[in-house]
Amino acid sequence: MAQKLKIIALGGLHEIGKNLMVYEYQNDIIIVDCGLGFPDDDMLGIDLVVPDVSYLAANQHKIRGIILTHGHEDHIGALPYVLREINAPIYATRLTAALVELKLKEHKLLANCQIITKEAGEKFKLGCFGIEFIHVNHSIADSVALAIKTPIGMVVHTGDFKIDPSPVKGGIIDLGRFGTLGKEGVLALLMDSTGVERKGYSNSETSLIGSFDALFAGCDKRIIVTTFASNVDRIQQVINTAAKYGRKVAVTGRSMENILKMSTELGYTVIPSNILIDINQAKSLPKNKVVIVTTGSQGESMSALYRMAFSSHKQVEIGSDDKVIISASAIPGNEKGVAKVINELFARGAEVAYNSVGDLHVSGHACQEELKIIQALTKPKFLIPVHGETRHLKMHAALGKQMGIEPNHVIISENGKVLELTKKTCKFNGTVPSGEIMVDGLGVGDVGSVVLRDRKHLAQDGMIVVLMNFSGDDGELVTGPEIITRGFVYVKESEDLMEQLKNVALAAVGECRSTGTLGYSAIKSCVKERMSGYLFKKTKRNPMILPVITEI
Repeated sequence: MAQKLKIIALGGLHEIGKNLMVYEYQNDIIIVDCGLGFPDDDMLGIDLVVPDVSYLAANQHKIRGIILTHGHEDHIGALPYVLREINAPIYATRLTAALVELKLKEHKLLANCQIITKEAGEKFKLGCFGIEFIHVNHSIADSVALAIKTPIGMVVHTGDFKIDPSPVKGGIIDLGRFGTLGKEGVLALLMDSTGVERKGYSNSETSLIGSFDALFAGCDKRIIVTTFASNVDRIQQVINTAAKYGRKVAVTGRSMENILKMSTELGYTVIPSNILIDINQAKSLPKNKVVIVTTGSQGESMSALYRMAFSSHKQVEIGSDDKVIISASAIPGNEKGVAKVINELFARGAEVAYNSVGDLHVSGHACQEELKIIQALTKPKFLIPVHGETRHLKMHAALGKQMGIEPNHVIISENGKVLELTKKTCKFNGTVPSGEIMVDGLGVGDVGSVVLRDRKHLAQDGMIVVLMNFSGDDGELVTGPEIITRGFVYVKESEDLMEQLKNVALAAVGECRSTGTLGYSAIKSCVKERMSGYLFKKTKRNPMILPVITEI
């Protein structure tokens, strides 16, 4: 019987984010990436979403390691939550490892974790798997693809990538290595699908040099730049342009400060001498001599830019003598938050430059021609599109078929589905537990679909509490019903309705008494049912009704 390689996605398919891929062969498992996702609009009160790793917890004895392709949150952000369920060494490049270390230290988990640093080009063994890091370009330094040598053949896992012919730092993607692997034979290619909607090639990171130069030249205002904190190459370009025009640079926002400090110590960012100043010093300098680099490119309500725009930042308030440059695109789902901040900046008289009105951002994801190049170089037997919503995966599959791969060798999987590969076949065989674990404050997984349904119900229709006190001696109603509403109607303007609701509740209690029903649970059910029917008839609303009975 042919031995089979299992490839199981626990996140990252038919969605953006939450990337986690499992490779399993007999008694060995390796995990590639461990990312978080951001909540949908209907996930009221939820902060983050992480993958369900109950399958990994049940197979802890097989896990040989967690391998990280790069340091973005959708690839490393779930580690603090997943590492509470499983224990495994982490393998990553230097910058990624430093970011993970910072994250685990915040969660007080660092002492129990083993982080092993590897460089692009290095090879190492984990159980039966041979792993090789391959240098790629992306919007964060030290990104790698993986060549995974398995007992049945070579698998290439690209991670997030692009082909940048003139990167700010680190050199072009190692296309030669992809080509060599293709000549040796690649069984399966799992490739980033995020940028598949765009034709042609992605622009180089250095193409933004001219955009920044044009915005800085002749500007007599204070310049405030926001971008992704992890994009150290973009921050380097801002610092270089500031130095060119004789401006000092102040940094604000915790993640931006942490990553700049880390990338400088590791040599990924080079800061000219005497250019960095503390944010408090910026006030004492002429505005045309200052650049502030800040977090907040996604409109996050706690970010530094948001607080500047809405007058809650301690050191900076934005006005008509400011130019704000938003050098990022909105992550899907964040568009409203970004637009809110931009509108507020305009309302305060600031000059605002953003991607819709100027070339201020380039994607870190490969466009169609770049995807074709990697597929042509690796010549895989099977193509498995990953990292994308349904439309991305479908378009990528069509692109693969256009490149000549056999239609039945292009596989679109789903989170939780077990994909089994032999040297000649690739097919589905069952499922494992998968899904979303929701993080709400300090609670992990304690908010499920029932709680979310209740939150949605409360948000849409409000709540009515019915307080009733019954005698412990004879079971008669002593006081009440008292009606308390939240999020339903303003009581003082609806006194008649409140009085009618009391009468409906009293009638429901009387109905229970007349039928000989004395149990409090039955009385609650009857009150709830009668009031709900009455309210919908009168108001066409369906608030949550909570009868509360006290025995005195």
